[in-house]
Amino acid sequence: MDDTYIALLRGINVGGNNKIDMKALKLAFEQAGFTAVKTYINSGNILFKSGHLPKKELGPITEKAILEHFGLNIKVLIYAAKEFLSIAKALPENWVNDKEMKSDVLFLWEEVDDEKIMEQLQLKPEVDQVIYVPGAILWTVARENVAKSGMVKIVGTDIYRKVTIRNVNTVRKLAGLIEDLG
Repeated sequence: MDDTYIALLRGINVGGNNKIDMKALKLAFEQAGFTAVKTYINSGNILFKSGHLPKKELGPITEKAILEHFGLNIKVLIYAAKEFLSIAKALPENWVNDKEMKSDVLFLWEEVDDEKIMEQLQLKPEVDQVIYVPGAILWTVARENVAKSGMVKIVGTDIYRKVTIRNVNTVRKLAGLIEDLG
């Protein structure tokens, strides 16, 4: 598992913008030298193995591959398998993403990955439940209170441009795929 990573692409296939076909993305990663490449849903989740490169080099390599293959300048956030699994395991078991509850993981770019980020959020404790873990912010709110949430106010902010968001169902599925990949 030490050579297994997950790439989370920010802002692809959203609202008809930055369209990337997942089969073509898989091929681009393989051509960049990665193995055991697997994509999950259209929102830009790629699992892969890279036994020879340090993690810090993977983001620039994947961003370059996307630019060369698709002509898109897409930010890519890379997590080692153990880092991603640690975030997934921190999710409270009762947090779900369904018709009654909205639960998301905001994956953080390194420059904002610090517990002090919580001070910059306009949280409403009576509405929002928010937890910081290294690498991410975990957030849940009752669907009926989403409009009242302080977390929705990050859209368009500098912080918002330094996160990529996945719902908890996706995060749990990705964690299972990572464990299967080994």
